[in-house]
Amino acid sequence: MHQCFLYTYLQTGPKISAHTTVTWILSVTVSFFATIQKIQSWSFKLQSLLTRTQSGIPKGHIAVYVGDIRRNKRFVVPISYLKHPSFLDLLNRAEEEFGFNHPMGALTIPCDEDTFIDLTSRLRRS
Repeated sequence: MHQCFLYTYLQTGPKISAHTTVTWILSVTVSFFATIQKIQSWSFKLQSLLTRTQSGIPKGHIAVYVGDIRRNKRFVVPISYLKHPSFLDLLNRAEEEFGFNHPMGALTIPCDEDTFIDLTSRLRRS
C-alpha cells in the first residue's frame, strides 16, 4: 500500500513539532487555494477577452453606427470599404461632425440608413 509522502516524511524525517507541521500544512493549503484563485481570475480575464473579440464581428470587418446620435443602427462592413472614395467621404463627414472623441465611443456615420444601405450595396457589387 502506498503511503503519502508527507506521512512518510513525518515518520522518518527529522522530528518537528505538531505546531510546525500544522503551520506548514496550512501555508501549503493557503498557497494552493491562492494559486487556484489566480487561475480562476486568469480564466475569467481570458474568457472576457475572448467574448469581446467574438462580438459578432468577423475578421476583416468593422462595426459602424449609422444615423443620428439618439437613434442609430449598427452595421458590420468589410474593412476594404474604408479605402473607397464614397465611404471616405462619409468618414470625413463623421470626423467633421463628431471629431475623434465621440460620445458613443464608436465610429458613427452621420447619414440616414437608406443612404448608407444604398452605398454599401453599390460597394458590394463593385
